[in-house]
Amino acid sequence: MASVTIQGSSVGSSLSALLMSDDIEPGSEPGYSICRALYLYHPVGAKLAESPIKMAQFLPRDITVKTGPEETLRKAFLDQWAEDECTKRIRSVATQARVYGIASIALLTEHGKPSEPLDAKALADESIAFNVLDPLNTAGSLVLNQDPNSPDFQKHSDIAVNGTRYHRSRTVTLMHEQPIYIAYTSSSFGFVGRSVYQRCLYPLKSFVQTMRADDMVARKVGLIVASLKMAGSIVDAIMATAAAFKRRLLQVGQTDNVISVAEGETVTSLDLTNIDGPLAVARKHILENIAAAADMPAKLLNQETFAEGFGEGTEDAKAVSAYIDGVREWMAPVYSFMDMVTQRRAWNPRFYASLQEQFPEEYGQMSYDEAFYSWTNAFSAEWPSLLREPESEQVRVADVKLKAAVAAFQVLRPEVDPENAARLTEWLADQFNATRELFTTPLELDYEELRTYQPPQPQEAEEEPKPGNPFAATDSGVAGWLGRPSEEGLRPRLVALEDMVKRIGR
Repeated sequence: MASVTIQGSSVGSSLSALLMSDDIEPGSEPGYSICRALYLYHPVGAKLAESPIKMAQFLPRDITVKTGPEETLRKAFLDQWAEDECTKRIRSVATQARVYGIASIALLTEHGKPSEPLDAKALADESIAFNVLDPLNTAGSLVLNQDPNSPDFQKHSDIAVNGTRYHRSRTVTLMHEQPIYIAYTSSSFGFVGRSVYQRCLYPLKSFVQTMRADDMVARKVGLIVASLKMAGSIVDAIMATAAAFKRRLLQVGQTDNVISVAEGETVTSLDLTNIDGPLAVARKHILENIAAAADMPAKLLNQETFAEGFGEGTEDAKAVSAYIDGVREWMAPVYSFMDMVTQRRAWNPRFYASLQEQFPEEYGQMSYDEAFYSWTNAFSAEWPSLLREPESEQVRVADVKLKAAVAAFQVLRPEVDPENAARLTEWLADQFNATRELFTTPLELDYEELRTYQPPQPQEAEEEPKPGNPFAATDSGVAGWLGRPSEEGLRPRLVALEDMVKRIGR
């Protein structure tokens, strides 16, 4: 069998050598090298590992800090988050955890050793770096204890990289799926989670076969089949030359050319009509098998469009949304770690000093630690739903919520003391500030002033005369209707009324 090699190049050799092997059967387990080759070279490999993470991070989290100047705190947090590229680092560690079964992220500081506990208060003045570590980097330290009587049974602790141990406060480890007792994962070098490729290795191999079939069809689709009359048993040079010339004409012929053939001769293209259907069905079934083995919706792989759009709440969209919510929950430990680091770096003492100058009454006598912990306690980061309603529907829902909030305020306000009245007003303002569909500018009130505010007592007003019948015969009725009983005020009004009656009579 002939073979073609490219000297000095290994393009595609890793994937071909691994996936074209006859040793890969249903149930075969991918090792570290196979997982790396699948992620780097397989057309579906990167999508299996990255697509759920990218979809989960497609919409940013809604950051709120209900204590203090929310917009200022929020902007400082988001600016620091972007500067440290936290979203990219989280995507990297989550992707590698899906590729190999486990991965870690470590925080390194310029002046602190990896083995020392992390000094969170010093992060604002430190140069930091986030390192994403795969199982080969941490091999030997994340094997996990298999003693059922041990407190750390199947639990990961500190990691070590090239003999350097990292303190637990500096690292976060993600596992794809839960470890199984004495079930060794070769791609992770330990009794840990499993690669997303573990159950779908065989259909991933089958997908490569469909690629080879596509390549064959692409090479054969332009083949011309010419049915020409053959010469007799004795063929001289002239007849051979004429036959070759005719084939040459067919080869170079193109649009606007005219070629004549003898009676009984035909020229057609290669009939590939019976290939399209089976090949498309086989590819679709293979992708569905891969998605089923990876426990993810098939629509994320086969790129089919949703029947009514993703925002319309179809059953397929709901299934994908529920799956992505699970991915977000799985990444929550890394986000919590990154939130802590970003808060320390964004809301640092220098930032607090500037706030004290802007808000001396509120923060002039408050210590930095007291203010910082009040902000962290009021910090909230929520993921928006992927099933987004149309803007008109969002406005309608917000309107109903605000009407309910105003009704509750009106019922409770007369029944509470000034302290609770201020809290009730603050709650109502929070409801308005949370409705960004209707109001873009936040409502800010002085709630301390509300607690001591006493509304002025209304003065008793003189009882005004009841309006009389404007068509009554007496002057008192007309005067009562016009509002002033004095003669100076009645005269011009009576003239106007008389003129109006005359016009009505006409």
